[in-house]
Amino acid sequence: MRAVFGLLIAALIAFVPLQGFARSGSGHLSGTGYVNPSSHYTPGYYRSNGTHVNGYHATNPNSTGTDNYSTKGNTNPWTGQPGSHYVDK
Repeated sequence: MRAVFGLLIAALIAFVPLQGFARSGSGHLSGTGYVNPSSHYTPGYYRSNGTHVNGYHATNPNSTGTDNYSTKGNTNPWTGQPGSHYVDK
């Protein structure tokens, strides 16, 4: 069931166009509601101090930060959480 759900989400993301740019009043770039359709999963791990970090999905690196899940104006399709970070010019 989990695999089917993952494939469904991946298929939906593949049809989302890349976003444009929007400037906030502070001069920072923010997302416009579209995210990079190319993503990867990082499995959970333990830091050297023993702290556990849960696994997570992230957008693949590219030349812009405005299409990341965490960018203000975008929403992480895996968690439903809205982005909260601005990107510097």
